[in-house]
Amino acid sequence: MNSRWDFLEWLGPDASASVFIRLDDPEDLARVSAVSWSWRKFVVANGFGKTLCLRISPDVPNFSRIAEVRNVNKTAEVGCSAAAEWESLEREHRVYLYLSHCLGSSKCERNCIYQAINASSTDNYPDESIENTLEPSEIMDRRPSYWSSSGQRDPSMPENLTYKLVANLCIVDEIKIKPFRAFFQYGHPIYSAKAVRFRMGCSRSGLGISSSTDQQSTLVENYHWTYTSPEFPMVQENILQSFKLPKPVICLGGILRIELLGRVQKQAIDDLYYICVCNVQVLGRPLSPVLDLNVHESAESLAVTYFPDARNQTLPVSTAEESARDSSSWKSFATRFRHLGAIRWNHVILSTLLGPIQFSDDDGDADSDNDDDYGDLEEEQDLCRA
Repeated sequence: MNSRWDFLEWLGPDASASVFIRLDDPEDLARVSAVSWSWRKFVVANGFGKTLCLRISPDVPNFSRIAEVRNVNKTAEVGCSAAAEWESLEREHRVYLYLSHCLGSSKCERNCIYQAINASSTDNYPDESIENTLEPSEIMDRRPSYWSSSGQRDPSMPENLTYKLVANLCIVDEIKIKPFRAFFQYGHPIYSAKAVRFRMGCSRSGLGISSSTDQQSTLVENYHWTYTSPEFPMVQENILQSFKLPKPVICLGGILRIELLGRVQKQAIDDLYYICVCNVQVLGRPLSPVLDLNVHESAESLAVTYFPDARNQTLPVSTAEESARDSSSWKSFATRFRHLGAIRWNHVILSTLLGPIQFSDDDGDADSDNDDDYGDLEEEQDLCRA
């Protein structure tokens, strides 16, 4: 017991690297980097955290800049380029190790849609607008709730629905779509698509939301897509159909588009093909407020900001989801109430009963799981002790 050997010194750097690079669990890599300072230097300097993250999800980008914001600033050595370079490597290690953990975890999955942006076409706006796809029920206020495309004679004409997610960085695992069954038409036809495909990316303008309420207009392509899924066949059934992505994907920029490819159902009254959808859900996990993405105008340069202290300052997911759900339901009710023309209410009475209705375009704060610590060496050591 008098002579003890360091594993890294005994094997040497090349053999040790070939061993460490085979670790496929971020928890194992966190434990390894917490063994000693020399081991941590070896893990961080060789970028094993980033390598593991890219192995889990090859679509993870190479961020042009990684910034870190803490409540308490760390003391830095002024004028020391080696210290600055090491801090940069540490930040990269913490961010990619955190991403690796989130990509491999299914905890706190939720519907990540924040709001609808636009549809490629709408048959009867606003009664059949894309906003209706946010509601889980096919019946709202005793009326059918669904989005409908415009009619087409060519069954191969595609449509698309574009949504903003709850955060600029979201891990998306699964998309669910429910085609609409027209129970008020003879034979109860189902207006599904033949297939679906998904794109994720960011807005080139940096806004992500069109200021226009005209859903019928043809929009100039102003999105930069960083991910395109394979095509998935859709069945002509009035059920919430699940489309699981081959691997969890990080949506960079918080924009998701659903491409509905091909039409299968004609409407008897006009002999035109339509696609109708009554509900859309995007299951995943927002990475904010721990991580936030800054997209430069070129949409080619991605900078991420890391807020390690935010892991212990987030609200429970259920609370935020309930708040967002209540807000969405209230806006939907207020919008539909205004469209009712059978009864004309006095505006004073209406305001007294319902109160003022305020609509905000601000993004809601997304929730994140705060049970997993992958930041500092001390946190990784606590994880290993547990």
